[in-house]
Amino acid sequence: MKRLILPSTLWLCVMFLYVAGSAAQARELPDFTQLVKEAAPGVVNISTSRTVERRGVASLHGFDGQDIPEIFRHFFGDQFGDRLPGAPDGERGQSQERQSLGSGFVIAEDGYILTNAHVVEDADEVLVRFNDRRELAAEIIGSDPQTDIALIKVEADDLPTLELGDSDNVEVGSWVAAIGSPFGFDHSVTAGIISATNRTLPRDAYVPFIQTDVAINPGNSGGPLFNLDGEVIGINSQIFTRSGGFMGLSFAIPINVAMDVADQLRDEGQVDRGWLGVMIQPVSRDLAESFGMQKPGGALIADLDPEGPAAKGGLQAGDVILEVDGQEVERSSTLPRLIGRVAPEDEVTLALMRDGRKMTQSVTLGSWPDSEQGRQKSQRQSETASQTRLGVTVRDVDDTLRERLNIDGGVQVREVKPRSVAASAGIQPGDILVSVDHQSVTSASEFAGIVEELPTDRAIPLRLYRDGRSLFVALRIE
Repeated sequence: MKRLILPSTLWLCVMFLYVAGSAAQARELPDFTQLVKEAAPGVVNISTSRTVERRGVASLHGFDGQDIPEIFRHFFGDQFGDRLPGAPDGERGQSQERQSLGSGFVIAEDGYILTNAHVVEDADEVLVRFNDRRELAAEIIGSDPQTDIALIKVEADDLPTLELGDSDNVEVGSWVAAIGSPFGFDHSVTAGIISATNRTLPRDAYVPFIQTDVAINPGNSGGPLFNLDGEVIGINSQIFTRSGGFMGLSFAIPINVAMDVADQLRDEGQVDRGWLGVMIQPVSRDLAESFGMQKPGGALIADLDPEGPAAKGGLQAGDVILEVDGQEVERSSTLPRLIGRVAPEDEVTLALMRDGRKMTQSVTLGSWPDSEQGRQKSQRQSETASQTRLGVTVRDVDDTLRERLNIDGGVQVREVKPRSVAASAGIQPGDILVSVDHQSVTSASEFAGIVEELPTDRAIPLRLYRDGRSLFVALRIE
């Protein structure tokens, strides 16, 4: 058998094509070098500390010996929080300082920094470390657990900021990169592609997550996700794992959602969301057919709050909401985020399917009644006035208790400051205050306004309920 011998010129051509092909393939892969050089100064490491009561649970330690169980529990559930062998349930010991790590990035030259709410949750102290090794204490301006966004601020000027992109225009398959502090290793860079958009995760109804295969680990939380133009398109927030390690499923909060929350936190200190007052369920193929729909989609109203905005706006059980202000409701999980992005008291136009016919209905949204932000706002309003003058903090009375006591309003006492006006009058935690100086009280915010205007140097009647009985006490503000 003869061997095939190629002329030297042909070998050169083959080698040239091979090298050229390899070079072309290399050119197709992204180079993140310049992106990292420009963006790194605006990315920060965030460490927090808080004092907790020891309960005899196993803890995990990361880089430099720092205890990071809370981050692991956020990412991986409670599999690392088992009790120590032999420790009884609820065992309490001495208090200890717990530290956790996360990431963030600068969005304003005067010190505003964006991160995840779970990174700074319950923190007593927040310390921010910059790329140039400066360390500054930070104040928590506000946080929103529903979207896992927190805004913090350091006292500094002319800080390097990152350029923000448009997360509404991201495409599946696009290259992305993340910079953060996994396990405490500052400014680590990982890269991958966008795997999916508009992902809905359990207990995260307000966020249309960006899914990527970027390697994200504990400590990356709150760090930026970049496109190839060096623009921030998301905040790395969660990973999916069964083994306790990175499995190629990472989720980022779209930057458009995050900045909407951040603007409200900066301006108002809390986030207000629109509320429709409906209970919804998915539309199956059989239900779609029964409603005269060509394909499943939208959100089926299973029930309504009789006093909610939907009921007042003319919606009915059995309506299928197809669009909100022209935006398609692809599935039932899409509706909460579309409604939540609208401010309370704003009007929305809903496209519906009712009795086999399409129609539109305008509804003025309410404010989410059970939101943590709403409660915090009421508490802040009441504490400003009532703590100063009466030494008492209050909260709104829930509907169940109001119905049982047959009252229209009232506020419930949370705390009474020792040696205060309220304490001297005999007011106790748990009391329901229904009138002050002959003025009815219907909410914590109204109570704060009444207290602010109370006169001094005379007895003031206050009516309250205690153990189901009504009684009056007298206040005297010096």
